[in-house]
Amino acid sequence: MEILELPDGKKVPVPNVAKLIGFVPIEIKEGETIFKLDTRKGHYNPMGTVHGGILCDLADAAMGVAFATLLKEKESFTTLELKINYLKPVWETTLKAHAKVVKKGNTIGLIDCSIYDVKGSLVAKSSSSCMVLRGEKAENR
Repeated sequence: MEILELPDGKKVPVPNVAKLIGFVPIEIKEGETIFKLDTRKGHYNPMGTVHGGILCDLADAAMGVAFATLLKEKESFTTLELKINYLKPVWETTLKAHAKVVKKGNTIGLIDCSIYDVKGSLVAKSSSSCMVLRGEKAENR
C-alpha cells in the first residue's frame, strides 16, 4: 500500500478508494481532519457538475479518519449512518473537507464535516455516526 507523508511528518497508508477518487489528507489531528480533492471532469455527473457521491466519499473519508484518531489500540469502527446536504453545484475546483468529532462515547460517535470550495464557500454539510468495534468484531479490519 502506498504511504503518504503529511506536512507534520506523520505517515499514513493511502487506501485504494483515495487513489481512485483522488482525495488526500492534508491535516490530521486528534478528532479532526482536513482532506483535499482537486475535482476534474472524471468526477462529473450526467448534468455536468461534480457527482454528489464524490462529495459524499470525500466527507466519509475525512470523518472516518477523524473518528479513527480517537480509537484505542485493537479497536476499529464501522459507519452506522451517513447524511449529506448539497448546498451548491461545483465543477473543476479544489475542495477541502473539514471533519471534526462532535462526540465520542464508549460505543457510538458523532462526526461533522463541512466541504468548502477554493473560494471558501460552503458546498456541502455532512454528518456521520460510527460504532466502535472491539475484540473479535475488530479483528482484521
